Amino acid sequence: QVQLVESGGGLVQAGGSLRLSCAVSGGYIEDYHIKWFRRPPGKELEFVGAHSTTGGYYYTDSTIGRFDIDMDNAKNTVYLQMNALRPEDTAIYYCAADAGPIRSIRDSGTVVYWGQGTQVTVSS
Repeated sequence: QVQLVESGGGLVQAGGSLRLSCAVSGGYIEDYHIKWFRRPPGKELEFVGAHSTTGGYYYTDSTIGRFDIDMDNAKNTVYLQMNALRPEDTAIYYCAADAGPIRSIRDSGTVVYWGQGTQVTVSS
């Protein structure tokens, strides 16, 4: 059974940085698309970024240039480095894994494994 355990959330001022970790057990990160989603307060789940099994990186217009996904195969851990944080980045962040088609890389519907979520709060 694949398990994802997140850490690294917290409170940060606007313009600051945080690095979220997603430690994976029961499977190898290179065998899955590793995705990051977030749920802002009162809003629906939204895609943040992903690393595909073919080595591609995917971001949104809001996160590209500010967020980076790093893969540490030796530790079987994925990181989401978040820079230049804004109050609108406040959300519960989730890492997720699946082996679905690339066309669904930004979708949550194909996700099989979810982390427990970690709160990120950005103060203005």
